Amino acid sequence: MLTVAEAISRLSEQATPVCKVTAASVKHALGLVIAKDVEALIDVPPADNSAMDGYAFCFQDAVDNHFQLPVRQRIPAGSDPEKLPMNAAARIFTGAEIPAGADTVALQEQCTEHDGVVQLDPSSVCGQHIRLRGQDIATGAKLLAAGTCLRAPELGVLSSQGMSHTQVYEPLKVAIFSTGDELVEPGNIIGPGQIYNSNRSMLIGLIESLGMQAVDLGTVADTPEATRNALVAGSKTADVVISAGGVSVGEEDHVRQVVAELGSVDFWRVAIKPGKPIAFGRIGNKPFIGLPGNPVSVFVTFLVLAKPFLLAAQGRSDALPLVMHAKASFKRSGEAREVYLRGRLRNSIEGPSVDIHPNQSSGALSSVAWGNVLVRQKRGVDIQINDLIDVLVY
Repeated sequence: MLTVAEAISRLSEQATPVCKVTAASVKHALGLVIAKDVEALIDVPPADNSAMDGYAFCFQDAVDNHFQLPVRQRIPAGSDPEKLPMNAAARIFTGAEIPAGADTVALQEQCTEHDGVVQLDPSSVCGQHIRLRGQDIATGAKLLAAGTCLRAPELGVLSSQGMSHTQVYEPLKVAIFSTGDELVEPGNIIGPGQIYNSNRSMLIGLIESLGMQAVDLGTVADTPEATRNALVAGSKTADVVISAGGVSVGEEDHVRQVVAELGSVDFWRVAIKPGKPIAFGRIGNKPFIGLPGNPVSVFVTFLVLAKPFLLAAQGRSDALPLVMHAKASFKRSGEAREVYLRGRLRNSIEGPSVDIHPNQSSGALSSVAWGNVLVRQKRGVDIQINDLIDVLVY
């Protein structure tokens, strides 16, 4: 049985970008992943400009004239300024280009203009309140690295270069299906021994929240033939196939055996709680991840193990989860497996703290909805109140 770290390492070794590269409109590229390094085409700002509303002038001229100069120009943002004459100042506004001959800007609140002459702030410092050309971005600099997920700020940075399109990976297609004759789809009436299928909609939501495309193969009967048909269909229509249920050792668990027949199984047990029966392999050349059947186990193993693999397959450079630290508001004895507890992160003056839900059963899906983090309890490690512990925000 692999440790969680070993499983993540094995997954990382086989997680390479599998998506095609395409050009996407920058305006509609939110959540997509940059496929190639992007270099800056122009300087930002493209010229020295004023960081404030005020007056532009040559500092030495101001010193020579006791900081009193005639105003010879008015320069709003977007205009092309004339060269500033010697011993003169220009009224200037935020973002406007600094005229040749000026090297300093004084704040308008600290200056007084009367009859075309401005009394400049005598405490001004040479070079103040000017944003220099290329101060933010220099031509030729690496603007964004391949593997960067495009958020709103990155879209703004690309637009600042005049770029209307950029090279990105197409969204990963992930086929999902649930197994279990006991599962009934929401909207139908359940009979004795049946339960509603919560894994299907949850997996679709998890995948789409990553900016990927979920290919829904529905609920599959507990037979080798139905399992084989679903796995083959998924491998033909998607980049990755994920199942929920059917990877344990029960007589009705057929997924692992059929995957082995269609391709290979790399591993199928991980020392994680909840979720020990988790499989990874290939159907032909398509990666396959088999998650457990219990809803909380599906959620936990997806976030801890499947999500990093999917992000890497999407080309993301930040595939591993961001781990934070918070003080424990509870105590709990360690176990033989690495445990992921459903917790709720709280902020206070003393810093972040975390509570855990009283019901940590792998079937208690409401505990996931109640919480906002997974608390990682390492193997054999006890947690005491006020201990700093690892939390994964979801």
